[in-house]
Amino acid sequence: MPKNYTGLERTKPAMPGFVKRALKKRGLLEKYKKRPDYQKEGYLDWINEAKIKDLQHERLNQMFDELEKGGLYLGEEYPVVSKDSKKE
Repeated sequence: MPKNYTGLERTKPAMPGFVKRALKKRGLLEKYKKRPDYQKEGYLDWINEAKIKDLQHERLNQMFDELEKGGLYLGEEYPVVSKDSKKE
């Protein structure tokens, strides 16, 4: 494992069972897994920060919409670069 020279250690957020079940049910688990680590962790932190169940579900639905559409992360556009579209 590479050394962490920043002096900062961060544990990855655990995926709550309801999130994993919902991703599977909506057929979005593979799209979720293809996202960069910072986005996967960001989504989980964002959902877990909500203490009200209704807000958690709103955020979960936003994540679903963004995964389905692609090119969005937490309401902001981000470039989608596939391995095939990279210039050599």
